[in-house]
Amino acid sequence: MDELDILTLLENCKAIRRGHFELSSGRHSDTYVQCAAVLQYPPHAESLGRDLAAKFPGLGIGCVISPALGGVIIGQEVGRALGTRAIFVERDASGRLALRRNFRVEQGERILVIEDVWTTGGSTRETISVIESEGGLVVAAGAIIDRSGGDLNLPVRTEALLHMDVRSYDPSDCPLCRTGDAAVRPGSHFRS
Repeated sequence: MDELDILTLLENCKAIRRGHFELSSGRHSDTYVQCAAVLQYPPHAESLGRDLAAKFPGLGIGCVISPALGGVIIGQEVGRALGTRAIFVERDASGRLALRRNFRVEQGERILVIEDVWTTGGSTRETISVIESEGGLVVAAGAIIDRSGGDLNLPVRTEALLHMDVRSYDPSDCPLCRTGDAAVRPGSHFRS
């Protein structure tokens, strides 16, 4: 699928929402992308995973690792397409990402980090740190959507299926807040 096909798929699955949102990064935006809305359909998840995996040929990937919760489904599908195992990092009691559930990486194992959406790349960056501290070698990172506006600064090669030009704002400089409209927290990092 090309970028227009992916955008159309996301819109048809109602994965793109408009309003005033507080993102998991803490930034505010008028657009929220909820990839779970498209990934709930296994054929779509499989197709997106296959397309994302195709962006990383010949890297000798031994394992796909994703930050939970958003990256788990697409990470599994990329792992399936590459014929590798797929695991995830998740928040521990201290709130830091960690390998849990007896997941391990081998010393020097070549790892591909897969995420659903990048805004600042914070979860991917934290995932890379976890993997490196465990002895893994992160060779690349991918996402369904890069909405960073070109500001993504990761220490590895990156690829995304769709690039969206969506602005985000520091809460202290948010034009949506200035109108008196309260931001909602749709992401999985927030507890209600």
